[in-house]
Formats: sequence, C-alpha cells, structure tokens
Amino acid sequence: MLFTDQLNRQILLEKPPQRIISLVPSQTELLYSLGLEKEVVGITKFCVHPSTWFREKTRVGGTKNVHAAIIQQLSPDLIIANKEENLAADVEALMADYPVWVSDIATLDDAFEMITGIGAVTDRAAVAADLLTKIKAGFVALQPAPTPVPTAYFIWRDPWMVAGGDTFIHQMLTLCGFPNVFGDLRRYPAITPEQLAATGCRRVLLSSEPYPFKEKHIAELQAILPDAEILLADGEMFSWYGSRLLAAPAYFQSLIEK
Repeated sequence: MLFTDQLNRQILLEKPPQRIISLVPSQTELLYSLGLEKEVVGITKFCVHPSTWFREKTRVGGTKNVHAAIIQQLSPDLIIANKEENLAADVEALMADYPVWVSDIATLDDAFEMITGIGAVTDRAAVAADLLTKIKAGFVALQPAPTPVPTAYFIWRDPWMVAGGDTFIHQMLTLCGFPNVFGDLRRYPAITPEQLAATGCRRVLLSSEPYPFKEKHIAELQAILPDAEILLADGEMFSWYGSRLLAAPAYFQSLIEK
C-alpha cells in the first residue's frame, strides 16, 4: 500500500510494519498509545515516555545523532521521523535504505493530520481515530484566558531563546489566550534583556525542556520584568504533539486559572 507523509512523499509498504523505529519522542509516545508494543524495536535516548520503553527498547542515538549501524542491526521496515527534530542529512540517508514516514508540524491541525497518518501507516487507523476524537474534545472544552496576557515562552538560557510565531508552541499559547510577544519572530530566536523589557510582557513561561529551567532562574528574569508573572511550564504539554495532547488542555486550563 502507498502512504503519504507530511512532506507529501509516498511510502510503499507491502504489509503492516512489524519492526518500527521512532526518532521522535512525542511520536514514540503516540506509537505506545496506538498499542504498538511489539512492533516498536528502536527509539532515541530522548524518548522518555513510556518509561518502560525508555528502559527496555534499543536506543539508536539521539534525535540529531542517529547511529546508522544500530538501525541496520534492527532491520526496520518503517522509520518515523520529523522534519524539525531530526537532521535532514540523517533522514535522507535512511530514506535510501528504509521506508521513512516524516512529519512536519507547526499547528494543531498538523498534529491531528500526523496522528491520522501514523495510525494509517502502522495499521492502527481505528485506534488513532478514537484517540483523535478524545483530543479534539479536550481542545473544544478549553476556555482561554478572558483577558489576553502578553506572554514570552523561554526554551533556553545563555543565550536567552524564545518560541517565535511559526512554532507549535506559539499556537498552544494562542489557544490559551496568551499572545506571544515574540510572535513576529521565526523559530527559536535568541533575544536580549533589552528586547524582552520592551515587549510589554506580563507573563513569562520557563519551559522544562530543552533547557531544564528551575525556580532559581525565575529571579534572573524577574529583575528584567519586575511586574511580570514568571512561571515554570511543562514543556511536554506545549511541544509534544502526539498522544500527550490528551492531557494538554487540562494542563493549559490550570495555567489559565492561575
């Protein structure tokens, strides 16, 4: 059968895959939710959910330093990758030898399309459809902040880096009613304290990943924005676009109600 990924590439599979490798943490968790315990044979060192897979499945390197020799040993009949999280050179090299389904996600609709696509290519279409129904219901019920709160979402320190307007994180902020003060910038730009102070930012969210922000970092930003509310945020809720989306709306609601 032919399947189309989110790069509009066609992948030919003669039968449902029995040896799957995932190079994307949030999509690894999705494969677990789709019931592919036996089929998934390889994951990355950043695929921490579920914890049983993290402990037991073969690790094929990181999202950006894939070990081709380990992948060859695992003899996959399907590899799941992502345009942003994986290196293009790694993915293109793998495409020469294996079927590779690549996601490309910037919006919630992209995530919905990805869940449907991975459900189809792994022969779990019905399970994926049920999961998607539940996720969509959660987002329909989400009540955004009644008064928009200009917000900055930090992903890194030294240099300070934030989520720009063409990211999945940006759309999650928008759904919460937290306008992104750096929404006019692209991807994950480095910004200066002076830029931050000039934005009119009233809330700062410090992500738990990829930089592990802690309470001790709040004071640094509070000195720049003395009147802003600064909170630690669960980065997985804002940036994992697989089955983690089941829990995201309730988490966002708790932030909104704060």
